[in-house]
Amino acid sequence: MRVLIVDDDAMIGMLLGDMLGAMGHEIDPLETTQLGAVAAAARQRPDLMIVDVGLGVGCGIAAMDEVLLGGFVPHIFMSGNVKRVEAIRPGTQVLQKPFDWNRLEAAIDAALHHAVALAHRSLVLVSVPGTDALANGSAA
Repeated sequence: MRVLIVDDDAMIGMLLGDMLGAMGHEIDPLETTQLGAVAAAARQRPDLMIVDVGLGVGCGIAAMDEVLLGGFVPHIFMSGNVKRVEAIRPGTQVLQKPFDWNRLEAAIDAALHHAVALAHRSLVLVSVPGTDALANGSAA
């Protein structure tokens, strides 16, 4: 799975990239700003984004808002203040800093399960030939 990491702290980004690589994921180059994150997501089309909320230039939440305008991308926010992020974005997946391997794996699983649930909810019913009359109330 291709993962885009967005964090203005190069050390955290590098450590996170090492952990994800050891889990078998392909890591896109680290992005450190809101604008960089949005551009990289459009260019690289990652399977998952892990985004620090507090970027030095811009905001991780605002970056994801922009990315999501182009279509859903599974994502995890990182923050030292999970309650604040959950208040802003209820139901979103937030990884408390500092974190370990198990918490990272659990957050990835939760983000991917959320994405699958969203995909199931957005399924469109397809018209089956011969059933339109029933749907329109003009059954024979």
